[in-house]
Amino acid sequence: MQFLGEQRWPLAVGVKGIAWLWKRSRRVAVAAVVVVTVVKVHGYIAKQQRRKRWENAGKDVAVVHMFPRGRKLPNLSPFVLKLETYLRMADIKYEVDFEEPLGAKNKAPWITLNGEELTDSQLIVEHLASKFEKDFSSHLTREERATAHALRTMLEDHTLWVLVYERYVEKRGKALLRGMHVPCYLRMAVNMFVRRIKKVCWLQGMGRHSPTEIQHMGKQDLSALSDYLGDKDFLMGDKATEVDCTLFGFLCQLMWADVGSPYVKMLETEFPNLRAYTLRVRDKFWPDWNACLDPPQPVQ
Repeated sequence: MQFLGEQRWPLAVGVKGIAWLWKRSRRVAVAAVVVVTVVKVHGYIAKQQRRKRWENAGKDVAVVHMFPRGRKLPNLSPFVLKLETYLRMADIKYEVDFEEPLGAKNKAPWITLNGEELTDSQLIVEHLASKFEKDFSSHLTREERATAHALRTMLEDHTLWVLVYERYVEKRGKALLRGMHVPCYLRMAVNMFVRRIKKVCWLQGMGRHSPTEIQHMGKQDLSALSDYLGDKDFLMGDKATEVDCTLFGFLCQLMWADVGSPYVKMLETEFPNLRAYTLRVRDKFWPDWNACLDPPQPVQ
């Protein structure tokens, strides 16, 4: 999900289009170049104005740049939920921005903090933990920290691809369209995006397996997490740590992003402790959960 929204392909398409016009009508091609230049200048000015506005958010106030809110959960990116949950856990002031969801690495989320731009959810968490002295894993033993690292890596480098395949290859992006507001002009590009994701999944390796095999892999991940969690309140014990932000971000996707997902049933029947855990973390750090949906929902 961090790579969702790749935007460089329109530039290549535009260059080829202008070259095609030049061969047929130089006047039209020149006009097209002028229009593109005006659009780019306007975009640059708007970008600089946004930067100034974000810098004025206040000292030590993080501006979190993300995809729009979801209908059933605050965000359809597990990495956005991971970061936002950490900010709440650490009681760090933050604002959200939906105008520019992709940062310098063309990934979401990213943040602006005191005029500095930081990218990648894990690197951001580590930076904030150091700056604000909010390292919630400092009490863990070396072995426990290694375990937390391994579990987070499993989620972000393996479970992620199970989720990506199920959401964008098997379901062809339907959960995305149902789960958040997508402008009409972007809805038309969903099929193109799905084809790209399918190729990426194949190159990564997950896409070379059958849906049944991938579902089995996802179940194995959930089983490992369920076994390790046991009857503890949080993954590493009775206190929430950074790895809980990651686990919560992913479990939210499985529970609420797509009601037709086979993983919903797994959480209800085979891994009820993970389901209870997700609700527990939500109630602790997201008391305003319903207000963070699009559209906002009344408190139940």
